[in-house]
Amino acid sequence: MQHTLSVLVEDKAGVLARVSSLLARRGFNIHSLAVGPTAEAGMSRMTIVVEAPELEQVKKQLHKLINVVKITELERERSVEREIMLIRISTTSGARSDVLEIGAIFKATVIDVGQSSITFQVTGTPAKLSDFFELVRAYGVIDMAKSGRIALSRENKARKLKAVGQ
Repeated sequence: MQHTLSVLVEDKAGVLARVSSLLARRGFNIHSLAVGPTAEAGMSRMTIVVEAPELEQVKKQLHKLINVVKITELERERSVEREIMLIRISTTSGARSDVLEIGAIFKATVIDVGQSSITFQVTGTPAKLSDFFELVRAYGVIDMAKSGRIALSRENKARKLKAVGQ
């Protein structure tokens, strides 16, 4: 089963290597790992998508690492997830307008146009990127690069109402 973890770590050299080697030693397959700075200076956030039948052991082991500050498991329905994909698609003169139309439907941005190809930047949920890829595959995908997943938990939208008279 895939799990998405948001791991807040100190921004220090070697933290990424220690986290990834810990997961590898335990035999967990990392599907995606993205790291970047947070709003707080000196801190980074790792978004890790890992295949693990029992996640508690992974979390316990990660907590033992000195630079790990906080670990949160992100449930798909209670988080916002995004990826970015750059994809170059082969286009003939007859298919160019079809490929551009598919790009427009997915709100993809054209970032390069050549004689025989168009390169798009597509951002969105992993499912959106997968759907776009499947639609343009028939035209010929020349090259593709995709980022790891980034995610944040959603704000709890339930409002607590105060009792009358308080």
